[in-house]
Amino acid sequence: MDDEIYWRLGFFFAVLFAAALWETLFPRREWKLKRVSRWANHILLSLLNTILVRFLIPLTIAAYALQLEEMNVGILNWLNPPFWMAVAIGVILLDLAIYAQHVLFHKLDIFWRMHRMHHTDLDFDVTTGIRFHPVEILISILIKFAVVAVLGPPMLAVIVFEILLNATSMFNHANIQIPKKIDRVLRYFIVTPDMHRVHHSVIRNETDSNFGFNLPWWDRIFGTYRSQPIKGHLGMTIGLPIFRKVEENRIDRLISQPFRKEAPH
Repeated sequence: MDDEIYWRLGFFFAVLFAAALWETLFPRREWKLKRVSRWANHILLSLLNTILVRFLIPLTIAAYALQLEEMNVGILNWLNPPFWMAVAIGVILLDLAIYAQHVLFHKLDIFWRMHRMHHTDLDFDVTTGIRFHPVEILISILIKFAVVAVLGPPMLAVIVFEILLNATSMFNHANIQIPKKIDRVLRYFIVTPDMHRVHHSVIRNETDSNFGFNLPWWDRIFGTYRSQPIKGHLGMTIGLPIFRKVEENRIDRLISQPFRKEAPH
């Protein structure tokens, strides 16, 4: 428990650095905007989210899971399966919950207004994976608390899940080259950048597909999987029909986006 923050930060910076280096050396697409300013705004936004969460919700989800375990609350605590099985089930079902949350954030307008800021990025790279509105982050954490209360996963399952979610979010948003044959195999086990890039297409049918972040199975099971973008990965347009001006990528504009209405071009 005491080392959780170090594990999470260690994996965060390791994946961020590795993916940033990879996409710099072998980019999949050319960037439309200057990376320095985009990255600065995205990192500042991520820092703001972290401070806000620590201030408003001082109890971590992992610590909450430990409290539930001590009080014997939650399905897995009641069933008491072998520890390794409880960890595996916990990680898998938490991932399913995030998939369901992601679908919900696209379907309900009150949530979409917060989530769409993630989609208004005109580029697609590792820092897109940390570009989330503060209100969306807070809502997501409250949903995780509710899911953990019902499920009762071991603390280790929550820590592993949180590390995987953060790391895979940066990985599958990275602007990196992966050979097609390798990508075809990888996407049976993990969401790849080519798979998730479809989700950031300006075409709405493609935006509403490939919702998974970590495990790729849910999109196939629930019929939201789309193999490739219609116009191809190099020809597709990233973003939404709205908020396409360069200045919309400033942090002040990003934070105010949910509260502004802009007609599609």
